[in-house]
Amino acid sequence: MWGIDPGVSGALCHFDATEGFVEVFDMPILEINGKKHVDAWGVCRLLKQHDNPVWIERVGARPGQGVVSMFNFGRSYGTLIGAVAALEMQLNYVTPQEWQKKVKMQSGKDGSRARASELMPAYAHLFSRKKDDGRSDAALIAFYGFCYGSNVDSND
Repeated sequence: MWGIDPGVSGALCHFDATEGFVEVFDMPILEINGKKHVDAWGVCRLLKQHDNPVWIERVGARPGQGVVSMFNFGRSYGTLIGAVAALEMQLNYVTPQEWQKKVKMQSGKDGSRARASELMPAYAHLFSRKKDDGRSDAALIAFYGFCYGSNVDSND
């Protein structure tokens, strides 16, 4: 199962409970003219390693966010969806509220890192830094997809 926390500071996680391993990858990034962009080819190279369903966080505009930052985030989100579609992988969406509730995560980014460490103690080192919240979110989204995905119709 793949979980994706979208955005340039996000991550991808491959969660395989059957084999008992977790792989976490920081979002592949290209820097163009000093600006960071999600690297579609890099995302495809990672996803091709395991042909499993993909769960991505369904996100939208938030009040107070600037137009430029929302455009850039939307471009990143679209790049991720396009990469999954290009590989003809099953794509599922889940809202932050839904996966956070189901995995029993405490609020805040520290809550994400703490819960991922509790559920995947052998991989807690992957979530130890403050900036690892994208990793922990991706891991929890993948965990959600594995545990609850068959009970939810989240395809668009």
